[in-house]
Amino acid sequence: MADLLRAGERSAARRADGFTAGAPRVLVVEDSETIREMVSEALTDVGYHTDARRDGEDLEDVLDGLRPDLVVLDVMLPGRDGFALIDVIREWGDTGIVLITARDALQDRLRGLDGGADDYVVKPFELAELVSRVGAVLRRRGRLPQAVQIGDLMLDVDAGVAARGGHQLDLTGTELRLLAFLVEQRGRIVSAGQILTAVWGYDSYDANLVQVHVSGLRRKLEAHGPRILHTVRGIGYRLQPQRS
Repeated sequence: MADLLRAGERSAARRADGFTAGAPRVLVVEDSETIREMVSEALTDVGYHTDARRDGEDLEDVLDGLRPDLVVLDVMLPGRDGFALIDVIREWGDTGIVLITARDALQDRLRGLDGGADDYVVKPFELAELVSRVGAVLRRRGRLPQAVQIGDLMLDVDAGVAARGGHQLDLTGTELRLLAFLVEQRGRIVSAGQILTAVWGYDSYDANLVQVHVSGLRRKLEAHGPRILHTVRGIGYRLQPQRS
């Protein structure tokens, strides 16, 4: 219960930074308290209204009460497992499902995806990857606001528009995808490898490619305000927008 209260407090504190009262609602169902808290905090940090449960008991009532836009669902749960709960969620309504599990066999992944899940993340996973996948599912389902305002930075991925301080930024397609990923992960340090996977889809590491595009994006952002895209030496990059 304490983790739910903390997540709710964080969500309320951040409504002025990014998503507002119409932000997507995400339910996390995970029996590990550590993972549950980490996932809830990461999703709350990027502006989602997040709630959490340790199992699928009374999930039907929970869904009716919360009406989530997406469920992050552990497969290996006490009582009804995640595969059984997919059916419960699908019978309830049309909401996104991202499975998380340590079971990485192909047959398990296919069982989840064929059963109605939208995506599947294998433990151990990077929080940045999970947040990115949740955002991708919400976008595909039309559950994310078209425009996100964070401080003096505005981003509308669907329209291909970004602006800072009221000035439209002349971004390339790659720079727009890079900014969208950094906005999703705002306040969190992301590595060059994570950026490569999210923006280019590469599994290999090419520090120069990331550095060049980050530098170009940073110049365009700083043309209309102080630095908000920071390099954390030896670790990665962090977008830390200023509050308006």
